[in-house]
Amino acid sequence: MARIMAIDLGRKRCGVAVTDPLQIIANGLTTVESGKLADWVVDYVEKEEVEAIVIGEPKDMHNNPSDCSKYIEPLVNRLRKLLPDMKIVRYDERFTSVMAHQTMIDAGLKKKQRQDKALVDTVAATILLQSYMESVKLKTEN
Repeated sequence: MARIMAIDLGRKRCGVAVTDPLQIIANGLTTVESGKLADWVVDYVEKEEVEAIVIGEPKDMHNNPSDCSKYIEPLVNRLRKLLPDMKIVRYDERFTSVMAHQTMIDAGLKKKQRQDKALVDTVAATILLQSYMESVKLKTEN
């Protein structure tokens, strides 16, 4: 099997998470500057076998695309051009940053560590990926 990658896109930097090759668990990988993300993803995909890329889809409380959605479309289009055979999935990312902060608190991280925005982005990407994996599992079980 190949890995699944998830991206929590931000204006300045993006959190990236990947599964293990057996797609059992999601792991935070890194953060990448937003402007360098597409090239970074292409480089990663050349080194590691990746089956799909999950990109967070920001939505408001009424399930409508949020204002941040306009930043995602150019990335999706660029990745589709650079990686035409790659499956790219947009997945609801509501509350991932809130859950990331709560996860960090639950893990006992000190306030200074929780203020590390790069760490928050990586944890948010991991939560996004884990959520996506669980939704796929539920669909296949039904």
